[in-house]
Parts: sequence; C-alpha cells; structure tokens
Amino acid sequence: MSNYKIILSGGGTGGHIYPAIAIANELKSRFPDAEFLFVGASDRMEMEKVPQAGYEIEGLWISGLQRKLTLKNLMFPFKLIASLLRSRKIINTFQPDVAIGTGGFASGPLLKVASSKGVPSLIQEQNSYPGITNKLLGKKVDAICVAYDGLERFFPKEKIILTGNPIRKNLLDVGYKHIQGKDAFTLIHSKHTLLILGGSLGARRINELIESKLEYFESLNVQLIWQCGKLYYQQYKKYNKLDNVQVHAFLNNMDMAYAAADIIISRAGASSVSELCVVGKPVIFIPSPNVAEDHQTKNAKSIVDKSAAVLIKESDLDDQFESEFSELFNSEEKREDLSKHIKALALVNATKDIANEVEKLLK
Repeated sequence: MSNYKIILSGGGTGGHIYPAIAIANELKSRFPDAEFLFVGASDRMEMEKVPQAGYEIEGLWISGLQRKLTLKNLMFPFKLIASLLRSRKIINTFQPDVAIGTGGFASGPLLKVASSKGVPSLIQEQNSYPGITNKLLGKKVDAICVAYDGLERFFPKEKIILTGNPIRKNLLDVGYKHIQGKDAFTLIHSKHTLLILGGSLGARRINELIESKLEYFESLNVQLIWQCGKLYYQQYKKYNKLDNVQVHAFLNNMDMAYAAADIIISRAGASSVSELCVVGKPVIFIPSPNVAEDHQTKNAKSIVDKSAAVLIKESDLDDQFESEFSELFNSEEKREDLSKHIKALALVNATKDIANEVEKLLK
C-alpha cells in the first residue's frame, strides 16, 4: 500500500514550517501516491508557504499564550476549544494513516485529537528544551524524534529517537559553493562577508546592533548580507545605498547566502542551529530572550559548550560585541576551529531518519 493519507502540523515560524515541508517531501518521494494535508494557524505564514511548496493546508483559529495579561490571553480558551473541534472534524474527514507534528500553535490541538482517536502519531522536537505543548503530547504520541541528547527528563525514554532536525537538501554542499555564493550576491571576493540572520520576521535587537555598527564593519572592510526581516525592511532598506551593505527582507536563496558567508550572526532557533551545523561556518549566536523557557539560549549553549560557536546575550551586546567579533575576525585559527567543531555536530540524515520512523508507524 502506498496511497497513504498523511497529515502534518507545524507553523508560526519558518523553523516549524520548513522541517514539516522537508519531511513531507521525503515521504512523497517514497510514496508518490500518498495524499498530504497540512494544518496550521489561520493567520500565520504557513498559510502562504505551504501552498507555495505544493501542499494543501487547513487553518485553525489558534495562537499562543502571551507572557502578560492581554485580550489575546483571555481569548485563548475559546480558541483552544474551537481548534480542538476543528481538528476533530479535519481528522474525521481526512482519516489520516499517520499524524506528524513539528511544533507551533496548531500542532498541539491537531496531534492531541489524532492521538486520542488512535491515529499513529509522531512529534519532531526541535529544541534542546521542549515547550509545554510537546511535553504534554509526548505522553500520548507513539514516537518522538529529537535533535539533542538528554531529553529523557522530558519524554518517555522508550519513545525517543535521536534524528536531528530536517534541513533543506540544497544546504548539504554549500561548502563547495563559496565563489558561486559571492557571485550570486555580486560581492567582492577579496572581502570578508558577514551574514546576519534574524529569522523570517526579523529580530529588533540584532537590527539595532547592526545599524549601530555599520561604521565599525566598514572600518574592517567587511561586506554585509543583512536579512532584517519583513517587519523591519522599510526601516532599514535605506542602507542599501552603502557600498558594503545589502539589506534583505527575506532570503529565498539561503544556500547561496550561507555559501557566501565567512562569518554568521544568527538567532538560535532550533532549525537555524541545525542548518548552521551542516553549513559549518563560524557563528555568533545572539539568542532571543523572548521565547518560551528561553530555549534559544539553551540551544546555543549546547553548541557553545562543545567549543563550536560564540554566544552573546542581548543584554551583553553593548559591552561585548566588538571585542568578540574582532577576536573572531582577526583569528583565522579560531574561525577554522569553530567551523570544524560545529560541522562535527551536524546530523545530515535527519529528514530521512524521521521519514524512516514515520514508515514504521505506517506499517
């Protein structure tokens, strides 16, 4: 049998969407006759990105809890009930053979309903410190694919499989495309290139930092590929007039951006960390402090503890950034060490390994 029905839920950010799409693509290559359905949050970016990847998607009226008392929080119980009812209807109509969750607001209700109705279910936990939704789901689902060691304290040990996080296939050979990457962005080959990644929406504090250091970067003769995020593009696009700066709302050709980079500044979302391990370039992590359980700092620390990256907290940027960056920029030996160590942490077969676990559930 190959005409399986496979339902996937993951969204809110690219870090949840692209892994789900990667898993779907791998399963589609194995089961060309399979039918796929995604479930996401109705007002989030998955409603655009999933159809672009060629898959159908249904939306739930769901959002996360805010850290402070807001009208959105008061609405949360109603949204949760509505999403559970909608998920039940979707499951009853689609009748999936397996359900896969990669995180995000919609993943909780969908996987809870699927597992309660006896649908074989798998969650892909991307972070080194799981959120409350996946901790609760872990008791109900059949398999839990993880990207970090030591998650037995959160999940039943017998359900855990260390796979890593799915990454885009075109990132596997960026190490051989340095010249091609610089050409793709019309960069000067003799200059060092700094790639700044703040996530698909952007990172306010990183953008403020980069703006304040433009003269400093110019003094070092560094050229910038600055992905500022779509929320901030109008504010920062004026710097495109500078010879050494390229400002982008979003980077569609991430493989070429990674290939062009000599040093990378990045948030520490789980998917970003996994991609950066595969890419193998020297990285300065600036984790967002505004995420649940401060999981970005924990993600970054798991890499830094293995001498594979530099970590600067947002609160320390003013005091530490220039000294940390200058040390990295001026030491080829340190850059090579970081590259070697972070590359050693890469789990390049994650997508295939997760698909293998899905196959076991299907059979």
